Amino acid sequence: FFFEFFDAHIMRATAFNQMKALVAVKRVIDYTVKVRVRPDKLGVVKDNVKHSCNPFDEIAVEQAVRMKEKKILSEVTVVSIGGPKSADVLRPGVLAMGADKAIHVKLPTDDTEVEPIAVAKILQKIAEKVQPDMVIMGKQAIDDDSCASPQMLAALMDWPQGTFACGVEVADNKVKLARETDAGVQNLELNVPCVLSCDLRLNEPRYAKLPEIMKAKKKPFETIDIKDLGVDITPRLKVVEVAEPPTRSAGVKVGSIEEMVDKLKNEAKVL
Repeated sequence: FFFEFFDAHIMRATAFNQMKALVAVKRVIDYTVKVRVRPDKLGVVKDNVKHSCNPFDEIAVEQAVRMKEKKILSEVTVVSIGGPKSADVLRPGVLAMGADKAIHVKLPTDDTEVEPIAVAKILQKIAEKVQPDMVIMGKQAIDDDSCASPQMLAALMDWPQGTFACGVEVADNKVKLARETDAGVQNLELNVPCVLSCDLRLNEPRYAKLPEIMKAKKKPFETIDIKDLGVDITPRLKVVEVAEPPTRSAGVKVGSIEEMVDKLKNEAKVL
């Protein structure tokens, strides 16, 4: 009985060690930068502005690397869709965090915009090539805030999806996931393969150390031209106008609670 149990345990561990993950990352304007609207009001200023990896995508990479460290995954491949400068978020970038391989789906320019449905179709093509057991993504990009590509990808691939993950556990070829909702935390159980999207509280991404940055320069890096994937990235939406948010008006001091309630009720009309 002991040997049968031991063999079964080894077989399950071996199966988990063979699992692979594909993690999508995006180059965006750094979250510390004050974004400015272009003079033509059709977008924001990107030239000579600091860019970095989308914060939610860094959380996705961290989650995949942690799963690899726990021997749940055997390989982590990262992919970024963007112009020439998007390669910077891959190498050293997230490769230095512990990912094994990188794929850069190269767009014509750094200003080329790709809408969520096109992103999902591109990632479907990459998934067919990599054959992952999981696709892990940030829940949204902080530049367009679409929050749609993970769900669209799961629909295209007909895979279970776990979105807004704030807790992830993998056991017996299933993913136990805690996801954040407006009403609280919802617990789900997904079969593998699946698509996961990561929320802010899932983990805190590590800082890459110098030795890992040096190792990242030697890790496999593949560039694929968008034309070779046969995906139509023609925009379906048209930007009419981009405007700065209205300036907040100055606050007022009140002399009593009664006066505050009166202003909230009759002026602000929030009561």
